[in-house]
Amino acid sequence: MEQIGIELEQAVEIILSSGRKMKRTQFVFTKEANGRILAEDIYAPFDNPPFHRSPLDGFALRSKDLEGASKEIPKSIQVIDTVYAGGCCNQTVNQGEAVRIMTGAPIPEGADCVIRLEDIKEGFNEENTLILVDRELKRYDNFCFKGEDVKKGTLLLQKGVKLTYIEQGILSSLGIEQVEVYDKLRAVVFATGDELVEPGTELKPGKIYDSNLLMLYARLCEFGIAPVIAKHLSDEPGEVARAIEESCQKADLVITTGGVSVGDKDIFHEVLPILEAERLFWKVNLKPGTPAMFAVYKGIPMFHLSGNPFAAATTFELLVRPYIAMAGRDESLCTNRKKAVLEDDFIKVSNGRRFIRGKVEDGKVSIPPATQHSSGMLASMAGCNCLIDIPAGSMELHKGSVVEILLL
Repeated sequence: MEQIGIELEQAVEIILSSGRKMKRTQFVFTKEANGRILAEDIYAPFDNPPFHRSPLDGFALRSKDLEGASKEIPKSIQVIDTVYAGGCCNQTVNQGEAVRIMTGAPIPEGADCVIRLEDIKEGFNEENTLILVDRELKRYDNFCFKGEDVKKGTLLLQKGVKLTYIEQGILSSLGIEQVEVYDKLRAVVFATGDELVEPGTELKPGKIYDSNLLMLYARLCEFGIAPVIAKHLSDEPGEVARAIEESCQKADLVITTGGVSVGDKDIFHEVLPILEAERLFWKVNLKPGTPAMFAVYKGIPMFHLSGNPFAAATTFELLVRPYIAMAGRDESLCTNRKKAVLEDDFIKVSNGRRFIRGKVEDGKVSIPPATQHSSGMLASMAGCNCLIDIPAGSMELHKGSVVEILLL
């Protein structure tokens, strides 16, 4: 049942309850998985490191051979081999013997500690294969154990985690070349309006360059979403309905701007009946972007936002972003609300709930001049990194007031 004039929180609840989480998955190469959501649990296929190894350059030997060693009575040890990272020593270290070893190399059989190269009394060279050790070492000093980082069978990464460079490094360290991840959401974006022309086109009288299409396309890309269609449409209801119907065959969500208010050219009041789409709400009690509309067509959620650029940007963050976070299984995209202290006074012209642009730094938020808060103004968003949520009922905010902000 359609609702008209609802609160933001109610609108978000309707949106989330109407959607579904992504179920499609695909395998991608680990090196290309950055930012993707893992669709499987990852268990360690083997111990890592897969062998005892040295954490430094030095000599692998037996701690027992160094008992009683001191500066006055150093122990003489025979160097029998050298092993580098990536190599392997096939000899066993016996009494009075050592193997020169490099960082990351496997510790040879028989050795139970490693002395640093700089800690031997006399330098080692090819002619002199004896070293003098003037200190005792305990068993397993400077000794990295097999499986010290990860034991075979350990649950390393849980299904649903967002892969960053750290997780990619973990996967690579275990030789995992491909991982199963959830598909990216497929979004369709339409900017409607006979007055709109694309950049690069001659600007004729009465026309304006469109900003919404590229703005929302770019924001979707920042969220890791693949916009499969992004185009301008006229204000002809039949054309818009056909475009939406065709796009829904390849979309997980549809976003449009323009045509949602009450004017003669506000076409979505005609488009949705043509599609026989279910309109769940129209108008949200906030500014900018009051006439936002939400509908579902063949199971596909459709967000119809104001054509005013700042209103479109704001309602995208307030309405579309929560859906993307839920459906795309990406908790990092959830709305991030914090408290901040106002650096400037602000006077509202109406009693309703209002979202204004701001820049927060070190817990303090500044706002552009009052003349730059129109829903059609976008330029004053440059440098802003948050929206300030001014609740209904408050008309004046003064410097030093504590406000709630939404980080962008």
